[in-house]
Amino acid sequence: MKYQEIESSFFINNRKKLISCLDENALVLLSSNDEMPETGDQCFPFRQNADFFYLTGIDQEKSILALCPQHPNPQYREVLFLLQTNETIAVWNGYKYTIEHAQRVSGIQNVQWLSNFDSLLKEMAYASEKIYLNLQENYRFTTEVERQELRFSKKIQQLFPLHTYGRLAPLFTHLRLRKESVEIDLIKKSCDITASAFKRLLKFVKPGVMEYEIEAEMIHEFIRLAATGHAFAPIIASGKDTCVLHYIKNNKMCQDGDLLLLDFGASFANYAGDLSRTIPVNGTYSPRQKQVYDACWRIYEFTKTLYVPGMTINKINKSVFAIMETEFVKLGLFTQQEADQQDKTTFPLVRKYFMHNIGHFMGIDTHDVGDRDVIFEEGMVASCEPGIYIPEERIGIRIETDMLISEKPIDLMENVPSNSIDIERIMKG
Repeated sequence: MKYQEIESSFFINNRKKLISCLDENALVLLSSNDEMPETGDQCFPFRQNADFFYLTGIDQEKSILALCPQHPNPQYREVLFLLQTNETIAVWNGYKYTIEHAQRVSGIQNVQWLSNFDSLLKEMAYASEKIYLNLQENYRFTTEVERQELRFSKKIQQLFPLHTYGRLAPLFTHLRLRKESVEIDLIKKSCDITASAFKRLLKFVKPGVMEYEIEAEMIHEFIRLAATGHAFAPIIASGKDTCVLHYIKNNKMCQDGDLLLLDFGASFANYAGDLSRTIPVNGTYSPRQKQVYDACWRIYEFTKTLYVPGMTINKINKSVFAIMETEFVKLGLFTQQEADQQDKTTFPLVRKYFMHNIGHFMGIDTHDVGDRDVIFEEGMVASCEPGIYIPEERIGIRIETDMLISEKPIDLMENVPSNSIDIERIMKG
């Protein structure tokens, strides 16, 4: 780990909050993520299951958490199971948690080796009536890969077919949406590292630079500042690809006169930052590029004011459509007459030039728990990212920051240049 240990009180409190949501005589079973095979004898870099990390702080594969809060034996009310290290593992793969270290990080006193799981599981299961299991239930995502948590859930249900079962995902969504102060600090740290990388890129980008060279500068700054790495695959899109929403090839040369759309974020202590800006490759926006960028910036500044308790992402979408429509008419993307005659219930005209939603929740995951109808509460964090995409003009603009929901919304990247004047000034030196 590159980050300082998070106080165990945070994880202890998270477990208490989860336990308060459970039915009587419940058992919670939660597995860490897989080590995902890449090719040959290699694995992709390990990324911990967000819910598992939220409850334990343990950043290691082959780990299981069991919570049985009403077990008659207090020793079985919280048990953490870890892979037992040995001299061979230490030589080839480096350090793994000791029992003492895991106790300190998680605040769980009963830490066992994974080899004891099957026998102790029976002790806890037979004292319980309902078993809670976890699956990632992200409404935005499906996969054909059978993840560890699904295999683990199938195994448990085969072993104990007569128990009743509950879903942990809705409980985690409820708990993780509102951020504790320690989480806000970690997100802010991720944002600060991301901001530092962006300022570095403003002084680096010029005609003839390859997109992957820009990515190299980005990750250099991340690692220099102790980030784990990218929070998600970075988008470094120049020219016509500024209009490709999830462009990640990052393999072209940046051309004089083109725009460069950057969408990236650092991960620090497993918490994500997420920033977007569109900059001129040569340091100066053309008159039309500046016109479109400034329109997007005005939308962006208005949108940030809406991140207050009581709002939802869908409500913000609708509110923003009105100002977008006005700006798009000014840009000549459609006429006022066309705007007046449109059918807004099926496909609003603005959707032709703004295809995605105005934002998403932020946290341990870049696209964190919570859907577009979740009512904002104080302490939630969500991205704000209006965009204008005009493929026929090779102009794609996106301006994004991360907002802390408050009666007076707080921009967690307020120190990042966002208007065209500041961006040009820094790029010109």
